[in-house]
Amino acid sequence: MPRAARAIKLETRNARAKLPARRAPYFLTVAKGLRLGYYRGRGSGSGTWIARRYLGNGEYETGAIGSADDTTSADNLAVFDFWQAQDALRRWGERGRLADHGIVRTGPYTVRTAIEDYLAEITIEKRAAAAKSARYVFEASVLPKLGHLVVEQATSDRINRWRHEIAANGKRVRTKRHIEKPVRRPPPANDEERRKRRATANRVLTMLKAALNRAYHAGRVPSDTAWRKVKPFREANAPVVRYLSADEIRRQVNACDVDFRLLVQAALLTGCRYSELVNLTCADHNRDNDTLTLRLTKGGRPRHVVLTDEGRQLFRQWTVGRAANERIFLRSDGKPWGPSHQQRPLAEAARRAKISPAPTFHILRHTYASMLAMRGVPMGVIAAQLGHQDTRMTEKHYAHLAPSYVAETIRAHFPTLGISGESNVTPIRKRSGA
Repeated sequence: MPRAARAIKLETRNARAKLPARRAPYFLTVAKGLRLGYYRGRGSGSGTWIARRYLGNGEYETGAIGSADDTTSADNLAVFDFWQAQDALRRWGERGRLADHGIVRTGPYTVRTAIEDYLAEITIEKRAAAAKSARYVFEASVLPKLGHLVVEQATSDRINRWRHEIAANGKRVRTKRHIEKPVRRPPPANDEERRKRRATANRVLTMLKAALNRAYHAGRVPSDTAWRKVKPFREANAPVVRYLSADEIRRQVNACDVDFRLLVQAALLTGCRYSELVNLTCADHNRDNDTLTLRLTKGGRPRHVVLTDEGRQLFRQWTVGRAANERIFLRSDGKPWGPSHQQRPLAEAARRAKISPAPTFHILRHTYASMLAMRGVPMGVIAAQLGHQDTRMTEKHYAHLAPSYVAETIRAHFPTLGISGESNVTPIRKRSGA
């Protein structure tokens, strides 16, 4: 971080009050080609911070940063102290330098513009599919209400009211493209529905902050104070983890069509996401140490997944004698699986297997992780297998399933009170073929 410049006559409001009023600002060189100025006219109570940038050939660009904290406390948004003014000057200068090279836009920088820049960058850094999914969320939930605002106008109050509106409205229903007016379900009517809508609002807020933070760190906007003050709803993201029992696993796998069954088996034996599995090639299966190399992941970070004995046997069977660049999992017609091709065959198999509610592909991932947690595998190991950046997400969803000293101690030492009574109720088993 660059060292701040010192100027005794400008650092404090008392020192600035002693400066004689004059027509020219008091300038201080902050960095090469950048100067910070302070101007206070005769009779005015508060001064103004001025930015000046040298363009070459004796030419300068000058602009106002904001008011000085002579009579009002600094908020780092419209009113700046001496040190905040220097930070704002550096961001202003960097933004101007990038604009000279056509890297960033000039003129009003709106929320829509920040989101477009964000989507363009994550398309390059991650995957086009991730950007496409993010664009759908932005267009549905952010741009209609906030897209037209200049970023500086997106105050904490406006963002808070927008977030509350998402939580209060019903869930949006996917419709055909030609339908302009969005269709929504009724507003949440019970605690669980309200929790889900608050959780949705939190996720969309996180995405908006990601776009605005990137704009701020790139020097495209002067401050991140407004959205940093907006906090997510509390107790909205309570983990509700469902996983399949051993019996449900066998029924689900057996009920799948032959080509889709391979994907379900792979998900249950690796914990990989659907998008990760359908992009696997035979070269991604390392026979020497029986691992899978996942190159296209949700977080954009490649990872290695260790195969179990059962997984090792199946992947060797699926890849033997095939070309290295051939995808491991293909449909029965030889074509690759596409986005969302997993939903219908999984639901249809669940219907045949009489599993209700039908599991999603993500439930298969939960099942894999839950089985590891219930057998005492450390959270760090599970996090590495799933591709979590750290153990926080893993602990949030699976720590309660792990064998604990507290649970074992209570069950071992609490006496039998004899108050449960005896029951003569015996479950009736269905006869096969009935």
